[in-house]
Amino acid sequence: MKKSLLTLALFGVCSSAAFAQSNVTIYGIIDGGYLHESGGVAGSVSKLGSGTQSQSRIGFKGTEDLGGGMSAGFVLETGVSIDNGTATQGGAIYGRNSYVHLDGNFGVVQLGRFFTPHYVTLLTVADPFQVGNLGDSANLMANSGTRTSNTIKYSTPTYNGVNADLAYVFGEVAGNNVAGRQIGAGLGYSNGPLTLRVGYNNKDNNTTSTGTLGSANNTLYAGNYNFGFATGFLAYGVNHGLNSSVLNTLTANPYGSAIAPTASVDSRDTLIGTTIPFGASTIIASVINKKDQTALAQNARQYALGYTYNLSAQTNLYTTIAHIVNQNGAGYTVGNSNTAGSGSSAYVVGVRVKF
Repeated sequence: MKKSLLTLALFGVCSSAAFAQSNVTIYGIIDGGYLHESGGVAGSVSKLGSGTQSQSRIGFKGTEDLGGGMSAGFVLETGVSIDNGTATQGGAIYGRNSYVHLDGNFGVVQLGRFFTPHYVTLLTVADPFQVGNLGDSANLMANSGTRTSNTIKYSTPTYNGVNADLAYVFGEVAGNNVAGRQIGAGLGYSNGPLTLRVGYNNKDNNTTSTGTLGSANNTLYAGNYNFGFATGFLAYGVNHGLNSSVLNTLTANPYGSAIAPTASVDSRDTLIGTTIPFGASTIIASVINKKDQTALAQNARQYALGYTYNLSAQTNLYTTIAHIVNQNGAGYTVGNSNTAGSGSSAYVVGVRVKF
């Protein structure tokens, strides 16, 4: 009996020690709203939208203290459409993020699936809507991939406000280690109210060992400055090559034009925006210009205005209206983080809950 009690006591001590060294957190966002789209040739449509400010998700993350200033951890995160209960990201179980990481004084190493350094620049520095809601900068601004699988990334510690990261994506094509490969990099600086960052991504377009499709190159320069009463945002993107500016819509023109929308292989993106907080409220606005440098000149401009009201630290109400002006047969649509949209104008009223 005494031996049994001693064994249980030792097991309890060991278990407590193990749990003291690691932790697992469940987190997420549930977001839904009334969405009205118009301007497309098929006519206007009203719907219940999911993720119309931030994509709905549920995630699991954990860390373990390894001692000596080192720790290990993981993230598993799946996207959810709350209007119909289906998974986003093509139905992948953990299609948003799935990776392990090792942290220390040397920086952070990640392995798995996660955002590219180029997209991190768009999300965290360039876009006042944080690539969500109807003001989604990704409606016009180019990127050759939001997330990448089969990726290894190294991020430096921050020195005097400066940090950098470098990512490598394995193409995994037999007989050709270049085909399908991606290389990404980011360099950032933050000091007080000023944040600056440049993000780069190079994607090889080939999927076979004998392909000759070249590569897509995206570079984004971004910055924001907190003036106290408001924060100003400014970004400029340079995009070259096939698949450097992939369209969200189908090849048929959503506005009935006989001219087919064509993805630009040489484009420039410009964004100017602001957030103005007051009390529990925040006004968000941006103007984005898409300049197609090819002979087709399929340019576009997006105007977006949003408002959020915090009911608590976890819950907020929001509304946004956005409009896109297309030129020369361009077919850009007003979408959000969950859907591409069907027309040139849209507005939404919704609620978002974080946990």
